[in-house]
Amino acid sequence: MFLEFFGLREQPFGVSPDPRYLYLGPAHREALASLYYGIEANRGFLSMVARPGMGKTTLLFHLLAKFAHTARTAFIFQTQCNSREFMRFLLAEIGIENDVQDFVRMHEQFNRCLVQEARAGRRFIVVIDEAQNLDASVLETVRLLSDFETPQAKLLQIILVGQPTLADKLASPALTQLRQRITSLSGLTPLSAHETSRFIAHRLQVAGYKGQGLFSPDAQALIAQASEGIPRQINNYCFHSLSLACAERKKTVDSAVVAEVINDLDISRFMTEVEAPLSMSRLSSGGGLGPEPLGRAGESSNSGTDLYQTGTVNSKARKLSGKVADQGVYEQEF
Repeated sequence: MFLEFFGLREQPFGVSPDPRYLYLGPAHREALASLYYGIEANRGFLSMVARPGMGKTTLLFHLLAKFAHTARTAFIFQTQCNSREFMRFLLAEIGIENDVQDFVRMHEQFNRCLVQEARAGRRFIVVIDEAQNLDASVLETVRLLSDFETPQAKLLQIILVGQPTLADKLASPALTQLRQRITSLSGLTPLSAHETSRFIAHRLQVAGYKGQGLFSPDAQALIAQASEGIPRQINNYCFHSLSLACAERKKTVDSAVVAEVINDLDISRFMTEVEAPLSMSRLSSGGGLGPEPLGRAGESSNSGTDLYQTGTVNSKARKLSGKVADQGVYEQEF
């Protein structure tokens, strides 16, 4: 691992949704506040919609941690199911093992649990992640759960979370009743180049990094552009850049390292039909990577330097693989 080489206490760019690493940019901060106050005000149905990789799950874990001592929570992520399976998943999540197939009996069990929590003065929060996968019939089942209430308050707070296709489903006439019950709708937007730099710095700090400028400004700019500001993509580029820099014994991740990583992660290299490669000059001039964030770059720039040239990259890969094997560094990472 590169932890010792860079003076890190732990992996800063992991794939698990650890709420300690949540970076609250403007959009994430606004979404968190919207969900938090929606729960505090007992608004019933809330929703958050965002593209894949934007950090929805990490934000949700951070949110639920705030209610850890005042609410009972259930986090449902198994959403390719029918209504009966959904209820069984929900009961299992709150610790009620149930072999009963009767739908009415399952509703009764869940209602008793809600009432017990209400009498104890605790909220009950159900988060449904990847809700775009739910069939309309299951979404209707979810809507009916909101009928559990007293004359004074809702017994259940439900947060529907999903990708933009969730918004498409909720906009359909068949789900008008559910859509009307959603009292708060929030979203997440990609990070700007400045926020990407702050995101990287935040995660390094949480991981115990004490130095300055581990990623050069040019490297950060290239990561921001290639990732399109999507946190999951940023993490991926940063992890592999640190891995490569460590293997090359570089204490600073520069743009050459990041450029090589972008090429290595370019899936178009393995497609049956590869489009004409993009030039390094297009990347550096802010032309972007087009519709594919991992677009291939291979044309020579005006300066004649070609960091993405296939032969050069393959040569570097061969040299790096030998170096990694000799040093025993990161054999599992490459």
